[in-house]
Amino acid sequence: MRILVPGATGTVGGHVVEQALARGHEVVATARTPAALTIEHPRLTKTPVDILDPRAVAPLLDGVDAVVSTVGIGTSKAPTTLYSAGTKNLIDGMNAHGVRRLVVISSEVAEHWAHQGPLKLWIVLPLLQRFLGATYDDMRRMDVVLWESDVQWSAVRAPRIRPARAKGRYRSSVDGPLRRGWMITAADMAAALLDIVEREDLGRRHVYVAN
Repeated sequence: MRILVPGATGTVGGHVVEQALARGHEVVATARTPAALTIEHPRLTKTPVDILDPRAVAPLLDGVDAVVSTVGIGTSKAPTTLYSAGTKNLIDGMNAHGVRRLVVISSEVAEHWAHQGPLKLWIVLPLLQRFLGATYDDMRRMDVVLWESDVQWSAVRAPRIRPARAKGRYRSSVDGPLRRGWMITAADMAAALLDIVEREDLGRRHVYVAN
């Protein structure tokens, strides 16, 4: 499979690139400064791109089989359209080149909170929304972009992603937030993204993951 990985220099993106290559995939790694990705491999192509520039994004989808988007703004509090507009640009490029499969990172905070436990419902999620609300607001706009498209997307509702040593296993569900699903390591998150993109039964669904 030839996989486009926007946000390849990020904490999760670097793991996605490394693990995808280890699985035998071809990877097109994109970022504003792809030189920051130190991995070298004959099946790896590095390309600079601003995901908010639709004219730059569309040509990257030529010959691609799937997209695993790991773009993000981290803990920035600034208003953003990176998730919604960036995903719209990817989908437009996918449509132009006949690419059907897309996996993106979302968050539990962007989900409807009705199915959360009391601690998350009354303390954790409201605090995250208060301090990092711009990110989650745009993830909600991204959900609209996904639903209005006709691509086979999967949006991964992640808990806190930590740059810690991989545990080598994770839990997942399509039925709702996972019990005691407080965090996931970046490497395990990458494994989940690749496992999901390789499956054919998770199109147009949200998937919850956690260690």
